[in-house]
Amino acid sequence: MGNNAKGRAASVVAWSVLKQGEWELVVGATEAGLYFVGGNGVSLDDCRTRNPAAFAGSEWVRDDEPVAPYIREIAEYLEGRRHSFTVRHDLRGTPFQLAVWGALLAIPFGTSVSYSRIAEAIGKPSAVRAVGAAIGANPVLITVPCHRVIGKNGSLTGYRGGLAMKTKLLELEHEAVPAR
Repeated sequence: MGNNAKGRAASVVAWSVLKQGEWELVVGATEAGLYFVGGNGVSLDDCRTRNPAAFAGSEWVRDDEPVAPYIREIAEYLEGRRHSFTVRHDLRGTPFQLAVWGALLAIPFGTSVSYSRIAEAIGKPSAVRAVGAAIGANPVLITVPCHRVIGKNGSLTGYRGGLAMKTKLLELEHEAVPAR
């Protein structure tokens, strides 16, 4: 995971589109690592509108080659052949957001945790709402698995990629995990 300050903008973000079955995801990477994964079926222009912080101060250039390793791992995950990622991330946010995203990376494949569990994991048990906001700002869907965070009562809650995408990702993981 990158440890980048919020103010440091990417100079160039190479981007491409992963198209696989019913999945179509905008994927962006810098020289430092995976920088952005958009919602299913969301165009680059819509990503810009919905996630202005990920685009501010950056030049996005269509270039499939540098993004290919990231797309390959995400595609393997969507096929059920990958349960963890080896790609580097270029995550940029506040120290609080980086702590939350780090906690997300520790959630095992096929499991779900509550927002309050993430707040406890980062040592801020009373910051559940702030944790929710940081999770909502996660620029890298799927590989930083914010889809694994659910309400304390087990309900599905908001997701930047939409609840339909969150449901599909959770179903994909639960189908791939052997019964215990």
